Amino acid sequence: MQRLSARLVHNAKPGKYGDGNGLYLVVGDTGWRSWVLRVQFKGRRREIGLGGAQSRPFNHASSVGDDVPIEEKSHLTLAEARELAVRLRNSAKAGRDPVEERRKGRKVQRDLPPSFKAAAIQVHESQKHGWSERTSKAFLSSLREHAYPRLGGKRVDTITADDVAEALKSIWLTKPSMAKKVRQRIAAVLDFSSAKGWRSTGAPRDEVRILTGKPKRGGNFPAMPYENVPAFWAELSKARETIGRLALMFLIATGARSTEVREARWRHVAKDAAEWARPAELMRKSEQLHVVTLNEPALAILVRVAAFSNPDDPDALIFPNNNGNMISDMTISKIMRASGLPWVPHGFRSSLRTWAAEQQPYIPEAVAESALSHVIEDDVVKAYQRAAFLEMRRMLLDQWGAYITGGAWIAAVPRSMFPEQEHSRS
Repeated sequence: MQRLSARLVHNAKPGKYGDGNGLYLVVGDTGWRSWVLRVQFKGRRREIGLGGAQSRPFNHASSVGDDVPIEEKSHLTLAEARELAVRLRNSAKAGRDPVEERRKGRKVQRDLPPSFKAAAIQVHESQKHGWSERTSKAFLSSLREHAYPRLGGKRVDTITADDVAEALKSIWLTKPSMAKKVRQRIAAVLDFSSAKGWRSTGAPRDEVRILTGKPKRGGNFPAMPYENVPAFWAELSKARETIGRLALMFLIATGARSTEVREARWRHVAKDAAEWARPAELMRKSEQLHVVTLNEPALAILVRVAAFSNPDDPDALIFPNNNGNMISDMTISKIMRASGLPWVPHGFRSSLRTWAAEQQPYIPEAVAESALSHVIEDDVVKAYQRAAFLEMRRMLLDQWGAYITGGAWIAAVPRSMFPEQEHSRS
């Protein structure tokens, strides 16, 4: 029997798949994955549910919650399921009932305080009736994006001020307003946990403030000078390929925001037209449909990321994490931090904008602003006609793509390539 792989666990269709030694992966019609162990005990064959299957299809990096004993976990990776199966088979050989052994593990799990994520969901359920729809959505989405990567799998009774400060670190200086909201929401979850008796204390507010310091007030995002971008791109291209690195490169090539890249799904991309359509509901700034023209490096990234994603599924994220969910902002930010650079991913939008102003002086300002999905007055767009406006954006981003990859690019697109209705730069 061929043994399972992490990739198969992630991609398996409904059915039952054997791993050997009585361990099976069961995939239901809804896509739910679980582990089942068949074992002989005192002459009888027993089937034991081991829990849900947590897929890590592309690497075996540890995740939050890995310090929790296997017996107490509700979801297991392939390696963890194999380890638990070995323990239960050994129990059966030693004359101990493996079903009872598994029940003990589950009872311990039920008696323990919940994870931060589980507690956050309970807070949301208990409070959402008094919130606006926007606040209700923002509560969980902000925690999902900024707190869960660090805290989601931790039991609420084990979370310290250090843990909270680490969760906030990636956004404390770059997104101070959001960082403050997330800090307040984390505190609400920990206070709720204290009231439920799951923690001995409430949220460590004072300690977190000391550890994080005062957030930066306003200001622009630190941006890499555009002259440095080609060399940085070359370094990224030579490094080990990861989903975070590819997402960062796509962000640089397109001038998109981190959230836009992380939320991108295959249905949004029309490869034949080399376009990426951002639906209005995902455009938090403009709340309008925005079409990004895809240059050669962006299209190349989409080919390479197919090894990490599932382009055949239109609803699949283009840049998923190991479980197929949206990567966190930290996944992209840590690439910059690991390089020891003082700039942030969002700053590449400014790099592109400055390059356009200094190296493409005849490209209208409105075109450069629109390429970054900044809101442009409708009468300005009409002056160029919408189709021509999109093609001018395509020309700009094609030039940017050639520049950052060291290819041939027009040092200054001539004025004659643009219509007479050009709006001059102020």
